[in-house]
Amino acid sequence: MGKNIHIDVHHLTRVEGHGNIVVNVANGAVETCEWRVPEAPRFFEAMVRGRHYTEVARIVSRICGICSVGHSLASIKATEDALGIPVSEQTKKLRRLAKHAENLDSHIVHVLFLVAPDLLGVPSVFPLVPTHGDVVRCALRLKRFGHEFGSALCGRTTHPTRLVPGGFAELPTVEELKELRRRIDADLMPDLVTVLGVIASLADKFPVFDRPTEYIALHSDREYGLYDGDVQSVLPDGTKQIYKVANYRSCTNEYVDARSTAKYARNKLGSYFVGALARFNNNYDQLHPEARKLADGLGFKGLCFNPYLNSAVQVVEIVHSVQESIRILDELIATGIASEEPGKPTRHGAGSSAVEVPRGILFHHYDYDEQFMCLGGDCIIPTNQNHANIQLDFEKLVPEMLAANKDEKQMELGLEMLVRAYDPCISCSTHYLDVTFKR
Repeated sequence: MGKNIHIDVHHLTRVEGHGNIVVNVANGAVETCEWRVPEAPRFFEAMVRGRHYTEVARIVSRICGICSVGHSLASIKATEDALGIPVSEQTKKLRRLAKHAENLDSHIVHVLFLVAPDLLGVPSVFPLVPTHGDVVRCALRLKRFGHEFGSALCGRTTHPTRLVPGGFAELPTVEELKELRRRIDADLMPDLVTVLGVIASLADKFPVFDRPTEYIALHSDREYGLYDGDVQSVLPDGTKQIYKVANYRSCTNEYVDARSTAKYARNKLGSYFVGALARFNNNYDQLHPEARKLADGLGFKGLCFNPYLNSAVQVVEIVHSVQESIRILDELIATGIASEEPGKPTRHGAGSSAVEVPRGILFHHYDYDEQFMCLGGDCIIPTNQNHANIQLDFEKLVPEMLAANKDEKQMELGLEMLVRAYDPCISCSTHYLDVTFKR
């Protein structure tokens, strides 16, 4: 007689937002296997209608309390594209620095506070305080540094105040940048070395599971794509295709699925993956040499098809962001910070942008009238691009776990860990509402 399995995870823990896992196996046959998103929809695209271009980024930064810098930058870049607002090279450097600060901050929280408990067999970070107290303190100090790093550049990390179309409302001083640079050497590096050693020791704890899919990320020949570039897709056979950001809808192809209040997305295959693993698969050659060394040491060679390792790649990205932050800070300290006013609109129309936030590629698009008032917006969030990929992962993983004779608890943990590996921002992704009109 086959197994009977019933898994009903109502509101998965250690993720942002609400997601449910439902699996039912009767006599060895899979009857239900679903990743469900029940979050209430949000209406940010509607909120920006009728707003002046100077207000839009402040509104949409509220889409996410974790990726506020990324949403602000995506919004600002789309507005600059639509209105022909000039931007200085100094502003671009400072924005890239802010992106590295956000990645550092978010990845530390995800890997060390949300994923590590699974690898160590505990339900949360709190049981690790008496057993791994020194590491927990390192993680807290790294998290605090990441937050203060972003705040020093953006006024505050959550819902930034200094990022505006055309530049910065207030620029950091050279002395502030020197202090950040000093703290990287004195405070961040020692704790980072400790944490990297711990993660390396846990490398064999990540589950083994492969499902080749399509991976979409920003790509630039100049750098590891985070702030700027084209949209690049890589398929399991290594075939790559480039899309211009202005044509983002041709590769996102959003559609509605009854299992989710967030839209799904697909391109060449039934789904695609965005996030650290997608960036790695598209941009390995652009990683800082120290980050590539870590990736090689963890055994990442060629394309990686194991979604659980998205979290491990985030550690690689931490090293990349730290090293790139050092480089940019040194350049800015050497040249000084020039006083400048934010650029102003030179035209009106429609504009699009893409940036990489910790969870993957983020698209914003706006239309503006001749008074620079927003006529409408479109925001495509990384997690809603990943929902279909999670579902197809489930459909491959559940039969494999049954064949491996996993029990119900083992299967439940494996599915929970899979979702957590995507580092989902579930509530941010819900931009769909099914309305039934009664007349």
